[in-house]
Amino acid sequence: MALSIHVNGRTEQKQFQEPVENPEFDYSQRGQWLRAAVLGANDGLVSVSSLLMGVGSVKQDVKAMVLAGFAGLVAGACSMAIGEFVSVYTQRDVEMAQMKRDGEKRSPVVDENDRKMEKKERLPSPGLAAGASALAFSVGAVLPLLAAAFIRDHKVRMAVVVVVASVALMVFGVVGALLGGAPVAKSGGRVLVGGWIAMCITFGLTKLISLNGM
Repeated sequence: MALSIHVNGRTEQKQFQEPVENPEFDYSQRGQWLRAAVLGANDGLVSVSSLLMGVGSVKQDVKAMVLAGFAGLVAGACSMAIGEFVSVYTQRDVEMAQMKRDGEKRSPVVDENDRKMEKKERLPSPGLAAGASALAFSVGAVLPLLAAAFIRDHKVRMAVVVVVASVALMVFGVVGALLGGAPVAKSGGRVLVGGWIAMCITFGLTKLISLNGM
């Protein structure tokens, strides 16, 4: 914006810049840890809930359900940690190789080493990503497992597992949508329906196999 100022018969033009509004927060910056946390918790919840429903379709013994659920928790947490470690380490290797190629193309400058160190510090840590993924999976998996462990009546136990899993799935979906700036209702509903489908398929197929004598 230009402003005219009269000084001793002369007109001077002063330029004033309009204040720039703060840019909106970039939700993609949360992508790495948000993806690991939300997917890990959802995977743990859906996997163990479906496993409990599958075992519960053929076994009424609470001990069998709890043991199967605990085995699923441990195996799933280890699988998530290893998968995340390999994935992030591969990404880190690719970015390091790209940084090396970019450094060879540039003419040498004094602060080149400092620039490389700064970029390395911003790279994701495979160990932290693996730990976060395993922890998130365990948090999601332990919810239906605890719900099933303290209920003796078989039908009530199965119903409680479904209710606890449904509530937790909705909460995870809503929290993920809020943190990621996505539509809350659509995100929560998608996560909830997906969990229901997984539990129904596991229950139905396990029941079908048991009826056929396998």
